[in-house]
Amino acid sequence: MIQQNFKEKTEPQEITKCPSGIRGLDEITGGGLPQGRPTLVCGTAGCGKTLMAMQFLIKGVEDYDEPGVFMSFEETAEELRQNVISLGWDVKALQDKKKLGIDYVHIDRSEFQETGEYNLEGLFLRLAIAIDRVQAKRVALDTLEVLFGGLDNEAIVRSELRRLFRWLKDKGVTAIITAESGENSLTRQGLEEYVSDCVIRLQQQVSDRIATRTLHIVKYRGSKHGSNEYPFLIEKDGISVVPITSIGLNHQVSTERISTGIQRLDTMLGGQGFYRGSSVLISGTAGTGKSTVAAHFAHATCMRGERCFYIAFEESPNQIIRNMRSIGLDLESCVRDGLLVFESVRPTLYGLEMHLVKFYHAIETLKPQVVIVDPISNLHYVGNDIEVKSFLMRLIDFLKTHIITSLMTSLTISSSTSLERTDIGVSSLMDTWLMLRDMETNGERNRLLYLLKSRGMEHSNQVREFRLSSSGVELIKAYLGPGGVLTGSARAVQESREQADALLRQKEIETKQRNIERKRAVIEAKIQALQADFELEKAEIERVIHKEELEEKIHRETEITMGEMRRVEGDSDL
Repeated sequence: MIQQNFKEKTEPQEITKCPSGIRGLDEITGGGLPQGRPTLVCGTAGCGKTLMAMQFLIKGVEDYDEPGVFMSFEETAEELRQNVISLGWDVKALQDKKKLGIDYVHIDRSEFQETGEYNLEGLFLRLAIAIDRVQAKRVALDTLEVLFGGLDNEAIVRSELRRLFRWLKDKGVTAIITAESGENSLTRQGLEEYVSDCVIRLQQQVSDRIATRTLHIVKYRGSKHGSNEYPFLIEKDGISVVPITSIGLNHQVSTERISTGIQRLDTMLGGQGFYRGSSVLISGTAGTGKSTVAAHFAHATCMRGERCFYIAFEESPNQIIRNMRSIGLDLESCVRDGLLVFESVRPTLYGLEMHLVKFYHAIETLKPQVVIVDPISNLHYVGNDIEVKSFLMRLIDFLKTHIITSLMTSLTISSSTSLERTDIGVSSLMDTWLMLRDMETNGERNRLLYLLKSRGMEHSNQVREFRLSSSGVELIKAYLGPGGVLTGSARAVQESREQADALLRQKEIETKQRNIERKRAVIEAKIQALQADFELEKAEIERVIHKEELEEKIHRETEITMGEMRRVEGDSDL
């Protein structure tokens, strides 16, 4: 009994979490912020600290029915309301319903004169009144630097900071406290991060003139949490964080097959096309038709009544629609029906992490069955090989987790030592790999299609000539001439030559057949003549035989008659 009671006392209890209402943050933190405890959000100017605090309160009211209080030391209530109107948040309505309280505390450093004792009792009293007024469960304080900006006595600042954090804990509210980053520490005071139960650092990084906001959970007492830096967006619905570094290989797979939109390519893939939820790579040199194959797949997706999300890094939607119209693909009607959604953006507009977060957000909003990225090789403009491969690995994993089929094109530099590789090195991540290439013969360039691999299905190992016509892509069976695979005019010349040779051979065969017929006729005529001679000789012989048989018969009869006459004459003599 004593041991049992000891175990009950020593078993660790999981910390209670308060959902933040910030998309993606709860996944990183394992459920939200520490309930009933303060969380420090620090960062440089413009990184989104105030917005995160406001979103934490508003989502608490809207999604979890937890009223909140926002105490600002920098902006007035009216300024705060105007700042978030563009995000669709009606702060005034929440205030009128007594679900949200905003208290602006004006502090002017020039009005400070440091003398005697200093404490935050007045602030605690004012904050307690605001909390009681709306029965707040959540509190946001923005920002600490203004509150302590007029004090030079570091001992007092440290003491009152501890008191503030302890007071919030005793009050039982879940709080977000914002603070500016210091030069050599997370905050200006250098103490807040030590007395906080959870510390979140927001940063805005600029690399190659491309800005990216990132979030990093520096510490979280009593809870496991993601320790990486996560990019986040500030969009029309607030802050959105996506935990893009959690990659798993336990996603579900489908046995359903979907058409590529090119009948003969389906035949090369066992007659049924790609697996749903698989990843497909189309690589090749410029002008080989990679985007055309992608457009066929997009069109086939829409024809099945499914949605396709087409990410284009090189062409605008109107240009793609116009170009595909020349091969008989009507993508405009697919866009009009809402089944084909284009996202055309230059890679240099954002960093890789920001691109990834935006794609995640768009995919979760659109819920497409197919995602096309054309081309992934352009991502080299915003990252090196390792960064781009990491980006694609996470994107592919995300799509496979949602059983979304992905098709990606990649430009291959023709001067490379081998075309059976990609400059990014992601071929190993792909389930199916198609390679398009040019073959230069007789002063012309012709396209060939190779099916390098297709996991989990029977597939052709034959090379196909790849043609673009007014009716779309045509795959023609490889033509093997005396010197190897022939395409284009060389194929036409060789085919004509072989057709002529075949015609000559046919004529020779026909001539020999006629000679045989003539010989047969001559022989048959000779046979008939011999047969006639035989019949004549047979008739003559039969006549002679008949004559001899008749003479023999007459002779016998004569002998009999003469014998009988002799006997009669003899009897007369007697």
